[in-house]
Amino acid sequence: MEDTTGSNPQSLGFTEKLKSWLSWSWTYVCFIWFGMVLIMIYVLWSPLKLQETLTSASVFLNTLTPKFYVALTGTSSLISGLILIFEWWYFRKYGTSFIEQVSVSHLRPLLGGVESSSTTGLFSSVNGEAEPRPSVSECKVWRNPLNLFRGAEYNRYTWVTGKEPLTYYDMNLSAQDHQTFFTGDTQQLKPEDAVMQKAWRERNPQARIRAAYQAIEMNHECAAAYVLLAEEEATTITEAERLFKKALSIAGKDINLLVYIKRRLAMCARKLGRIKEAVKMMRDLMKEFPLLGMLNIHENLLEALLELQAYADVQAVLAKYDDISLPKSATICYTSALLKARAVSDKFSPEAASRRGLSTAEMNAVEAIHRAVEFNPHVPKYLLEMKSLILPPEHILKRGDSEAVAYAFFHLQHWKRAEGALNLLHCTWEGTFRIIPYPLEKGHLFYPYPGCTETADRELLPSFHEVSVYPKKELPFFILFTAGLCSFTAILAMLTHQFPELMGVFAKAFFSTLFAPLGFFADKMESFMPSSFWHQLTRI
Repeated sequence: MEDTTGSNPQSLGFTEKLKSWLSWSWTYVCFIWFGMVLIMIYVLWSPLKLQETLTSASVFLNTLTPKFYVALTGTSSLISGLILIFEWWYFRKYGTSFIEQVSVSHLRPLLGGVESSSTTGLFSSVNGEAEPRPSVSECKVWRNPLNLFRGAEYNRYTWVTGKEPLTYYDMNLSAQDHQTFFTGDTQQLKPEDAVMQKAWRERNPQARIRAAYQAIEMNHECAAAYVLLAEEEATTITEAERLFKKALSIAGKDINLLVYIKRRLAMCARKLGRIKEAVKMMRDLMKEFPLLGMLNIHENLLEALLELQAYADVQAVLAKYDDISLPKSATICYTSALLKARAVSDKFSPEAASRRGLSTAEMNAVEAIHRAVEFNPHVPKYLLEMKSLILPPEHILKRGDSEAVAYAFFHLQHWKRAEGALNLLHCTWEGTFRIIPYPLEKGHLFYPYPGCTETADRELLPSFHEVSVYPKKELPFFILFTAGLCSFTAILAMLTHQFPELMGVFAKAFFSTLFAPLGFFADKMESFMPSSFWHQLTRI
């Protein structure tokens, strides 16, 4: 079907002109409408007997007891309090005000505003060039290089706590990865491959396991089925390793299967304490398949080398991958900062540094920390244990809270092992935010921090985890407004209940002052216009 928006440019131009005219005239419409209301009230004052109506209304209001006003203000306070509670809950869950969101979604297009989905703002890069602002769809989600085993790790957490550590969105992404990675050409699928394709899409874990056994019955050399059983059914790392070895022996020449299985076998060896063996397997894998750098196997290698405390080897890996032309990650930036902090942190003292200044090595360490924090500002709170850790998701968003959780989960122990490193991080990490321009229209060492991380992280991380948001959002206007309205009406209800006569006098004085300009305006209009004119106008 062709796009119909370009088939009738005249109607589109008329609509745009109408919107622009409404936007231009909206500023003046309010004043015109207000003036017309005042004139109509004055013109219809006598024919509609508004004076008698106001007099009778005043008599009626004077007969009301203070209990009525207490009930009125109390009900107003209750309603505004309920609105406040809902607004606060909605803000904590979705990061925005419900009233503001509805207003922007429905009123802004009518007033000629530009919808956020149809435009992209411009950011300035570190070189001063214009960069398109990333939208939510442009926030790419990456496979977590260190993701855990579902059967042996994620499911054990569920059995103990009763909580699901993985979101449906995260598991759905994994299913898509497995389908793409293991099935290859869909035109030449074997029967067991078709069963496995369906197995990866199954939402129920038991259904996936049954499908894997069905594929093995159809072909005892279905390596993908053994991969699924190792990931999903194996309740221990040892059992998962046994199944992966079985899959490796029958994988044949399928490069995708070979790379995936060898990597998971190396991770099994790392988890079982055979770290040198794991390092060798990772190095061999990177040499055998050098073009698969997008899988970030070097991040697995860095973590294993840190566990061996082979810091010279870690530095060699960083020298290759911490390059300006290569994409960065929290593992790269924070490992680089850890190595530089480790060289000075054992003797670092904030008091001594403030007296004598920072040495060259200390300055390099602080700059490395600032660089890492600018890339991902969520990590320090997890490393400093200011926020509780959860199991990392199977997918992460670079520079987001999901990446911070994944990094800190595996690397917190390495920071603790380096004496004084966390103390140096604690003393210096917040200084990063004095360097970054605010508002975040420009970056310092990296591109500006994307504004789409919160939405993606809420999809990747479980609901019981409080997502870290950067920059910290201010409370929306409507939350502050409803909080003030609730408090004000509650105070009025209490004062009216305690001091009914005094509040009555105050209310009369307030309303007389409020309507004084209206009376002044009416007197001026009577003195300016002849009475015959108003008489003829009212007859019309």
